Amino acid sequence: MEQLDKQIVLDKRYLRMARIWAENSYCIRRKVGAILVKDQMIISDGYNGTPAGFENVCEDESGATKAYVLHAEANAITKVARSSNSSDGSTLYVTASPCVECSKLIIQAGIKRVVYNEAYRIADGLDLLARAGVVCEHIPDID
Repeated sequence: MEQLDKQIVLDKRYLRMARIWAENSYCIRRKVGAILVKDQMIISDGYNGTPAGFENVCEDESGATKAYVLHAEANAITKVARSSNSSDGSTLYVTASPCVECSKLIIQAGIKRVVYNEAYRIADGLDLLARAGVVCEHIPDID
């Protein structure tokens, strides 16, 4: 039981870190953060925003998210891909449950566990992850 309690404490800490990392986002509609952890080490991080070199404006004049905005999970996964680290067997901590597009990246990156804080209104991403055998855990209270 003690090991389980320790894991829950760590999960909540990493989710709080993801929430803090989300503050870096320039997006107005929703700020999302992600932390990628392997062997109790943070190997990558990400937040939703525009690709490198683009202006830091995520929404168009009508308030809709621009099509080229990257999700926090995609940023964390592509960031680790450019490093010498491997995401195979890692855990992704993200402030909102992944969409189906990010779930495809999560599966292909070999991430084995996803811990999220807020449930996104569309559950397709979680359904796909479950189908692929990725463990998904919802922790709504992280304070």
